[in-house]
Order: sequence, then C-alpha cells, then structure tokens
Amino acid sequence: MAGLAGRPLALPGRSGASYGLEGEAMLRSICVYCGSSLGDKPEYAEAARACGREIGRRGLRLVYGGGNIGTMGELARAALGAGAEVLGVIPRRLYELVDHVELTELVVAEDMHERKARMAEESDAFIALPGGIGTFEELFEAWTWRQIGFHAKPVGLLDVAGFYRPLLGFLSKVSEAGFLKPAALADLLVEEDPGALLDALAAKGPPAELKLKERR
Repeated sequence: MAGLAGRPLALPGRSGASYGLEGEAMLRSICVYCGSSLGDKPEYAEAARACGREIGRRGLRLVYGGGNIGTMGELARAALGAGAEVLGVIPRRLYELVDHVELTELVVAEDMHERKARMAEESDAFIALPGGIGTFEELFEAWTWRQIGFHAKPVGLLDVAGFYRPLLGFLSKVSEAGFLKPAALADLLVEEDPGALLDALAAKGPPAELKLKERR
C-alpha cells in the first residue's frame, strides 16, 4: 500500500519497529510533534527543553518538524545542547519563509504529506507536546496508523500543566459512545515527565488489538 507521498507504509509484519526479547520497543529515534508558538505558560517551553535534554541524555536521535521558533526551536536547541543528533523535516514552502537551527541534518520535503511520511519513516516512537491543530493532526495520524496496522511504533502524550486533560476527557466520551475501542484508548501513553514517557514508550509492545476489518 502506498503512502500519501508515494512511499510504502509499514503493514503488519513490516512494522518498521524493532522489539527486544521481552517485547519492548527498541528506540533509537524519537519523533516529537510540537508547536511553532510558545503558548501562554512558561511550562510549555520548559517541557520542550526537558524533552530535548532527555533525548540527548539517552543517546537518542530527535526527529522533528525543522522549525526554529516556538516549542520546536526550544526542543531542537536543547537536544543539540545535550549531544543528540537532530533531524529536521520541513516543507519547502516553510523552508523558504523561516530561519533555521543548525541541525545535524535538515530535509526539505516538497509538501506536508511527504514531510509527515519522512518523519514517521525515520522514527521508532512518537511524542506529542502541547501544540495546535498541526500537532493534533500529526498525533492522530500516527496513532491511527498504529491502530490499523500501518506501523507498530508506540505513541505518547506529554501532558504539561494539564494541557491534554480536556482532550483525554473528550476521547473517553468518544470511547463511551462506541467510536473508539477501550483498548485503542488505553494504547495511547500519557505521562507528565519526559523521562517517564520515554520509559513507557520503550516498554510498549505492539498494539494489543488492531482495528477489525470493515468488509463483511
């Protein structure tokens, strides 16, 4: 099956995720979704920096959206300062409009579809920090792809200052209404500390239950 950018998406048996003897994900590269704004609380920027530092401390590579401002810039600079390799993936239209952090590698994608496909391809797990509609769209796509078997890479939220509590409450209502299986909701990892979230991602195996086929 071809991805939106013409790249093959990982299907069951070709998940792109590696697992150890105990079923834990073997993490080397972490994709972090976050914002081009700093938000209205200093905790958001600090959480981005803490996440970048923790990725560097663990010897992991950061994959992110390539931006220089907002929590994206805070994340990337902190990761670089902690010794991490940092891969940024940015669409050409944005590349031509903004300044850039001096990264280990910067990939210029032709469009948003290619950008997201490349970020997913380069990563072993996904983290969403507080952000806006772009962050939400990326989070839900990565989570959906895991649930339908396009990949088996774990997905988690860093809930900073209660930012994601309203969303989690809404998702519980979606599940109660019969549109989201409890197993799928439970599969989304949520932590308030970057180190705890990275530990949870590393301990996470493949989805316990995939979405059933819709054909009758």
